[in-house]
Amino acid sequence: MGGNQSLPKITPQDRAILDLKLQRDKLKQYQKKIQAVLDREHAIAKAQIAAGQKDRALIALRRRKYQQSLLTKTDQQLENLEQLVRFYIEFSLVEVSVLHGLKQGNEVLKEIHREMNVESVERLLEETAEAREYQKEIGDMLSNTLTLDDEEAVQNELLALQRDIESETAKDIELPSVPSDTPVQVIKEGTTVAPVLHHTDPNHCQLEPKAAEIKRVPVAG
Repeated sequence: MGGNQSLPKITPQDRAILDLKLQRDKLKQYQKKIQAVLDREHAIAKAQIAAGQKDRALIALRRRKYQQSLLTKTDQQLENLEQLVRFYIEFSLVEVSVLHGLKQGNEVLKEIHREMNVESVERLLEETAEAREYQKEIGDMLSNTLTLDDEEAVQNELLALQRDIESETAKDIELPSVPSDTPVQVIKEGTTVAPVLHHTDPNHCQLEPKAAEIKRVPVAG
């Protein structure tokens, strides 16, 4: 009789829950892997600012912000879909929206995967004609892709990096502090001290020993 028992039917809702889990797991893996790219882009931006290449620094920061936004938006989208799948009583009413959202999620995950290429980040440093064309293409694409809030965040990060570099530069060239103590002149007993000229009047010079700055110290010999 056991052979006649039918297997539990897998519903569209079950499949959607499974697809969501797979996408969430993949997103977590990508978040860990892409961190190396984000760190490298930050370092490139800082180096380019120090070298006076502000345009290249902006490209690196814009690309970094774009990747961060992709991760955040995808995570939020998957969370919203999970709420629909798990807690909407009549799944059939939201099934089309969920399937469409899952399809979009897969496309975005593919895009995030493409962004994890560290070699493409290094092309921001190259000087060849091909690399400059690539830099221009990326810069134009990002300028039209980022939201106003994202662009404002990029400009604020650029200013923060500039201040950091200026602060580091100032520390490197910091001059030694001026001594606050009055230097002490050591003379032998019996030595004649030359008078010091005090110009109290432009037409008159007064000769007066500056005794306050001289300390007689007995010296052997």
